[in-house]
Amino acid sequence: MGHFQYRARNAEGQLLQGQIEALTADAVAGQLQAGGTMPLSITEVAAPLKKSVKKGNFFGAAPSVGRDDLILFCRQMFTLSKAGVPLARAIRGLVETSRNPTMGEALGNVVDSLEAGQNLSGAFSAHPKVFPALLCRLVQVGENTGKLDEVFQELATFFEHEKETVNRVKQALRYPTFVLIAIVFAVIFISLFVIPAFQKVFASLGAELPLATRILLGLSSFMLHYWPLLLVLSILVFISLKRLLKTTAGRYAWDRYKLKIPLVGDIILRATLVRFSRAFNMSYGAGVPMTQALSFTARALDNLFVGEKIELIRNGIERGDTLTRSATQTGLFTPLVLQMLAVGEETGSVDTMLEDVADFYAREVEYDIKNLSSAIEPIMIIIIGCMVLVLALGVFLPMWNLSAVVK
Repeated sequence: MGHFQYRARNAEGQLLQGQIEALTADAVAGQLQAGGTMPLSITEVAAPLKKSVKKGNFFGAAPSVGRDDLILFCRQMFTLSKAGVPLARAIRGLVETSRNPTMGEALGNVVDSLEAGQNLSGAFSAHPKVFPALLCRLVQVGENTGKLDEVFQELATFFEHEKETVNRVKQALRYPTFVLIAIVFAVIFISLFVIPAFQKVFASLGAELPLATRILLGLSSFMLHYWPLLLVLSILVFISLKRLLKTTAGRYAWDRYKLKIPLVGDIILRATLVRFSRAFNMSYGAGVPMTQALSFTARALDNLFVGEKIELIRNGIERGDTLTRSATQTGLFTPLVLQMLAVGEETGSVDTMLEDVADFYAREVEYDIKNLSSAIEPIMIIIIGCMVLVLALGVFLPMWNLSAVVK
């Protein structure tokens, strides 16, 4: 395919310039006319040199677009749209000031698509890894209704709520994760450095050692002799799990399993349902048909298992079932929430009830997170106590036997 420099005028007589990648000049002309612009000149040019992009990590991978980038982008687009700045000019200014190279590159391509006559939602849809499907669909609704600034404001608020929910869940998981990592490192340190120091003392006793001591010595000897193999196996397991989670089957299995983790699984499920309720409320309230809103919301969630359940709700509605009956069959929602949905369907205010459902789950998540530390601390104390007991029996019991022999 070649690259063509064009000059054209839109319906308002404004002069447009840009580059399009196409097979022939006739294809470029057809694409411009389809977008409502009249081509003035089309000239084939050399392929533009790709700009070097600053990589985001040590391995040279481009940085991903996170919620902070989307929040900032939506806030900026809301301000620029409300001020009446043309879209192409507004986004071109954001390209120059973007902090994320991946976002900047995608916005540059969006500007080229806009200048070629494509609408904004279609230009966003060409970059699914940067702009979520939910964002693209709501932008399309905003274009059709003339309320693009309000759509960007709602999207910014939605992503801010998402970020707050995810941060709360991460904060809840941070304490038990650090404690478990500390326990693992303590066991490794004791096995490699502490127990070998006592091994010579135990060997000088000349008596049969207790079972706990023999287990500790065997574990320490195994780790001392095979630690390179254990290290290699740990790295291989880590790489294998990371690759497995990139597959659809592996990601689905993990998303389903983490909802069953004791104490933490319920928090993750409720946090996911908060995101679902807010995304569905925003889509349905903007005028998107219910089935399409459910489909886009299912793809917007970070949990494939819950997303599959939401697709089952959509399939049920397409077969003629009500929203409440379809939601009941998934087993995700509590009876109170199902009753709220039923009232919303009867009164025709499903969007209002969805907002109430989101607030209900958000309060539950906040309450569970506050009580998580108090629920986990006894479990961690029991684990640490058992580890100290085993070490004490294995290390000090032979010494007590030695003191009895000396007496």
